[in-house]
Amino acid sequence: MRFVRLPGLTVLWRAALAALLLCGIGLLPWLSRTDPALTVLKARSAEREPTAEALGAVRDQLGLDAGPVTLLGQWFGGLARGDAGESWISGAPVLPSVVQALGISLLLMAGAMAVALVTAGAVCARPLWLGSRRRFRRPRAGGAAAMLAALPEFLTASVLATVVGVQLGWLPALGWYGPRWMVLPALSLGLPAGALLGRLLVDALPGAFGEPWALAAAARGLTGRRIARQALRRCFPGLLPNLGLFVVGLTGGSVAVEQIFDIPGLGRLTLQAATAQDLPVLQAGTLALVLLAAVAGGLARGAAQLMLGPVLRDGALQSSHRPAPPSHRAQPLVYGLLLLGVVASGLVRDPLGLDTVARLQSPSWAHPFGTDALGRDVLARVGHGALTTLALALAVTAVALLAGILLGLVPRVSGAAVDTANAVPPVLAGLLVAGIAGSGPYTPALAVAAVAWAPLAAHASALLEQERATTHLIATRALGAGPLYVLRYELLPAVVPPVARHALLRLPGVALALAALGFLGLGAQPPSPEWGLLLSENLPYAERAPWAVLAPAAVLALLGALAVSAAGGVRGRGAVRRGRALRPELSMVPAGRPETEVREPAKAGSSAGFSNSAPKDSR
Repeated sequence: MRFVRLPGLTVLWRAALAALLLCGIGLLPWLSRTDPALTVLKARSAEREPTAEALGAVRDQLGLDAGPVTLLGQWFGGLARGDAGESWISGAPVLPSVVQALGISLLLMAGAMAVALVTAGAVCARPLWLGSRRRFRRPRAGGAAAMLAALPEFLTASVLATVVGVQLGWLPALGWYGPRWMVLPALSLGLPAGALLGRLLVDALPGAFGEPWALAAAARGLTGRRIARQALRRCFPGLLPNLGLFVVGLTGGSVAVEQIFDIPGLGRLTLQAATAQDLPVLQAGTLALVLLAAVAGGLARGAAQLMLGPVLRDGALQSSHRPAPPSHRAQPLVYGLLLLGVVASGLVRDPLGLDTVARLQSPSWAHPFGTDALGRDVLARVGHGALTTLALALAVTAVALLAGILLGLVPRVSGAAVDTANAVPPVLAGLLVAGIAGSGPYTPALAVAAVAWAPLAAHASALLEQERATTHLIATRALGAGPLYVLRYELLPAVVPPVARHALLRLPGVALALAALGFLGLGAQPPSPEWGLLLSENLPYAERAPWAVLAPAAVLALLGALAVSAAGGVRGRGAVRRGRALRPELSMVPAGRPETEVREPAKAGSSAGFSNSAPKDSR
């Protein structure tokens, strides 16, 4: 059964979600039970005494006595006339400052995307080369790329600013005055994003290279470069929605990087506005991100449909997600044991013991990871912090995976929700959650969970759209299969494994988002050993005691390597269930092997797959 597209309802649904988000921001001071007049007065002048007369003057000037509903109505009415109001702090018009900050963030995003694309190309260069010559069946673990993706952006930015900008003096480390000032921030944002994008491409390449067109192209003598180019074109439609999310995430989610490099971008502007409860600026900045998310998401989905062409309409696609046995590699075990050993070694130590005589000591037998500025053992703090950081990251990832798959099954409903949720950076979500629920150890988890499902839902929707246009699914329906059978035995087995691998790839990113909120003071408070708080506390001493910063960063990188290597084992099961025949999986014949040495057809209960049975003289 096909549903009729109703663009008008989609626009209304998007507008309703955006209005709901903006209303929540406008009600933030009252939801958090704080006096906006007091917050605005402190933001204007921290030294001024908050007397009744001063607070009354602020309320009269801003019209706070009229109530939040009246203020929201006035702001929306002015917005319809092209007026976003005036800043509660500076009194300047909001729209010019938001447009200027958005332009700076878009320019920074463009530079970061260029770095990300180059990094993604470097990550998938070897798999492309091997796949175009039929020499691999599934991606390697990619530990180096995983560690790069797991490095905190604020830590990368701090290291680049300190080493490259200050010590070496090669590039400017502060400000925004020209192209040279964009290099270090673009590297800080683009390297982790490119590593993640490259890993997603590597995960999708085996399915593309295993399709019949790739084998036929190789048999006809096409060059490896052309086969690799077509494989990329086959993989990109499933990843383009996430690429659109990257665009918005790099524009509004670069708060920490903009803070470190003193860049007057939109992320920093919204953070300052949220901290000072400057509601007109915060609402206008969020609206700009929502509009950008809608445009980027629409362009990405349109480009995906354009790249697939008429095969999407005619149902002529081949499924690139075939059941495969899990990989049996020792890397996940090695990474897991190493991470477990670090955590276990830290748990037997005291994370709160102070020793001012031993402050900022280098690593030794007594303190393998050294000590921090208060003389506390860094290994102990890393080990005890893992209990909260890893547990919260795993819980948030599991919730995001479940929500992403469920919402991805209804793309007509979730499409607008994905764009709206992605328009809210985790830092802004943390401020909103902290304003409503208060600051605490679980505030970052709630904030990250509120937005972490969006990339997974976008991925699931893109895969679902392609899987519904495959020939085997049309044949299954023609044989009388009902919707529930198709969903259980065809769609979910094709969508869940790659989305689950995607969720594992994003596990370090979730831990990073939690650490970033802790770094900005929105999560756990001292003396908690949470990893984000560890980085925040020790970052001022990075030049004198780099081990205090490198230790939690190295553990985060180790977590990334473990997540990526474990993702390689998440594969669909190839066993026959309820008499259902296995779909053939074309194996790739390594270059130089005669075709008589290819694998035999799989037996029942074994891994699904048999080789191409083309005659020897077909070349």
